[in-house]
Amino acid sequence: MTSIDRERMELALKEAHRAQRAGEIPVGAVIAAADGAILARGHNMTIRRHDPTAHAEVIAIRRAARRVSNYRLTGTTLYVTLEPCLLCLGAIAHARVARIVFAAPDPKRGALGAAADENVTRLLHHRFKVTGGIMEAEAAALLRGFFVPRRVARGSPR
Repeated sequence: MTSIDRERMELALKEAHRAQRAGEIPVGAVIAAADGAILARGHNMTIRRHDPTAHAEVIAIRRAARRVSNYRLTGTTLYVTLEPCLLCLGAIAHARVARIVFAAPDPKRGALGAAADENVTRLLHHRFKVTGGIMEAEAAALLRGFFVPRRVARGSPR
């Protein structure tokens, strides 16, 4: 992990906190250009927007694409607090993001985990580098803090 990766992930965690305050699943994303400039930020907005595609990654990709006036985000790095799902992985590939850096793995829905990685990424037309586990503890704690009270209220096991 580089200090730049940590700084960018801290920004993504701030976005995740914004999502949490809005009652959304606390996931945040940041897209940085090849020169390091922050192009866009995003956090989950599926509930507020009534949009199942309004994941943090998709929001950030849409904003970055508008900012650079191009749907291709070549040379960029996406920082996200939770391992991307299949929906987001498709958007990332279509945007031609060069690198994905995620904090916490998502063993249930993550599309970059050991089991899915080979089977899923080989189907994509674009290749990218992946780094996982950057500030994992912080992101996982935020997610647990969101889900555990909801599970307890439903009477589900933790």
